[in-house]
This record gives sequence, C-alpha cells and structure tokens, in this order.
Amino acid sequence: MCDQDSFDDQIEYDLKARGISRRQFGALTLGAGMISLLPAVANAAEVVESEVQIKTPDGMADAYFVHPAKGAHPAVLVWPDIFGLRTSFRQMGRRLAESGYSVLVINPFYRLKKAPTSPDRADFSDPAVRDMLMGQMGSLTAATNITDATACIAWLDQQPAVDKKRKMATTGYCMGGPLTLRTAAAFPNRVGAGASFHGASLATDKADSPHLLVPKMKAQYLIAIADNDDQKEPEAKNMLRAAFDAAKLKAEIEVYKGAQHGWCPPDSRAYNEAMAEKAWSRMLALFKTALV
Repeated sequence: MCDQDSFDDQIEYDLKARGISRRQFGALTLGAGMISLLPAVANAAEVVESEVQIKTPDGMADAYFVHPAKGAHPAVLVWPDIFGLRTSFRQMGRRLAESGYSVLVINPFYRLKKAPTSPDRADFSDPAVRDMLMGQMGSLTAATNITDATACIAWLDQQPAVDKKRKMATTGYCMGGPLTLRTAAAFPNRVGAGASFHGASLATDKADSPHLLVPKMKAQYLIAIADNDDQKEPEAKNMLRAAFDAAKLKAEIEVYKGAQHGWCPPDSRAYNEAMAEKAWSRMLALFKTALV
C-alpha cells in the first residue's frame, strides 16, 4: 500500500489533469457522492439512481441502485471490498449504468450497520481501523453470501429496469471476489458472467475454497489478479485455470503486472488508472458476449 502522502499526491495529480482545483473538488457533487475522478463514458446513457432497502431473512440491506433512464437492461450485482459501499463504488456503479446496465451495489455489512461502514479515506495500516474492518469482514460467511445473493437477485428481477430475459452478471473487489463465485454457483441459470478484481482467497487448499464451486457454474469469467497477490500465491491462478478448463467454461485469468492489490476503486491508495481501465474494458467486453 502507498502511504498517505502518496495518496494525496495522486489525488492532486488527478485533479490537475482534469482542470479541477481542490476547492472545486470539495464543492462539487455527483448524484450520491463527490465528483467522479473516473474517465467519462462515451455516449453515456442518462441514468436514474436511488438508495434502496432490500429485505433479507437477516434484516434490511441498504444498497445503491442505478440504471439507464429508459428501457430494461441486464442486471449486475456488485460486491464491494472490505471498505464497503461508499462514494467510489456508487461512482463505479453509475459508470456501469451509463454503459447500459442496471446495477445494484450492496452494503454487505448491513447486519452490523448501514453504509458507510468505514471511515472516510480509511487507513488500513492503522491497527484500530484494520481490526474494525477485519471484524466486519469476519461477520460474513458463505451462508450470508447466499442469503444476500438470493435476496438481491429476487429484488433485481422485480425491477422494470432489469431485462430478465437476459443473463445477469456479478462483480466483486477484494473480499467481494469469492462472493461472485459463490453467487454464480448458486444461480447458474441466472448468472451468465462474473468478474473478480484483486479478489482474495479465490483458490486455496481448504475444503470450502471458492474455486471448487466452478463445476456448478455456467458463467463466463474475468479474473483480474494483482501483481503482488500473485507473488504471494503464485499457484492460485493455476488452480483457477484448471477448474475453469475442467468445467469447459470460458475464463480470462490474468495477472495485471505492476498493479497492486486494490488498484481498481478510484479512492484506493493503490489505484492505477491505466490498469483499472484495462480491467474495466475487459469486463465490458465479457458482458457484451456473455449477457445474452
């Protein structure tokens, strides 16, 4: 991870590149959050966004729903990273909706508290912050994953903005990566595409490793692996490749050289715009062919 000064320098660079001052950045808003530092979408669709509540057996899950203003479109269920539902994930959801999808970003920690579930610009290197975040993540299990996926997919399929005749997708970041695999395995006839970005513990030697669920899926996949994650677990990509090959499922599994864990969300200290844009473009290419 970069230190705080490096993060501030990156923000300053991004703002200057877009001709925005710090004062303007603090004053501008976009929908539910700050002005987006993400690149604009060409021919972006006009979108409608809202904060929603989804009933589950464990309570009411707060979530962000955004979709094109006109028509029905393929659904995408987004599982955030350990920092949870926040401005950057609303911005990524909005950008995906502008590309033609009906997007739901859930607060995975709703059983504990409503979003935001992490401090603004949380520092994972701070022991108190890290312990709090790890405690929240520890409250999630494979069972809660399926409970939430079931409720979210049922909710999405009730929305006029969702085209139920077309397959849906699920995407996940960091801890959200394995949640996509469980979701795709639990709903093989509904989920046609999955994408994991710097996903954690996708393939392990444990009996409940997410990669062991691949035979239950029918989804095509994009698995974008951080360079430093691959250095720590070099066999994970091979285990994933073997699982998808055995299941005869298309999967693009790639180590993004030079990209560090957490490189995709624009508020991450590891944010790498070039590599994030590469991953984004590959996700859109997958959706175009798989969500039919």
